[in-house]
Amino acid sequence: MTKRPRRNHTASYKAKVALAAMRGDKTLAELAKQFDVHSNQIADWKARLQEGAAGVFGEERASEQAKVDVTRMRAKIGRYFEFYNSQRPHSSLGAETPDQVYFHHPPEALAA
Repeated sequence: MTKRPRRNHTASYKAKVALAAMRGDKTLAELAKQFDVHSNQIADWKARLQEGAAGVFGEERASEQAKVDVTRMRAKIGRYFEFYNSQRPHSSLGAETPDQVYFHHPPEALAA
């Protein structure tokens, strides 16, 4: 059995298929046969069209509205690593912190 080469569909083709799915006059199986695309792919394109449709009228997508402050998140990760390495005893290290084992630092008093 020969494997079919990977196809790259244009954005306009995806929109055409997704709009046909949105109409609802045919089942996904019928659309898959008509457009020679798997039904899961049609369902994905339809969902993406529904998510991004509000952007056509000036509204941002929900995923874009929940942007993460990268600097703040990096600071949080840094604080966690500091805690993990300097204050948290590890059972695999004989109840010592990695800093104590690898750098021979005395344990810092935990802030109350």
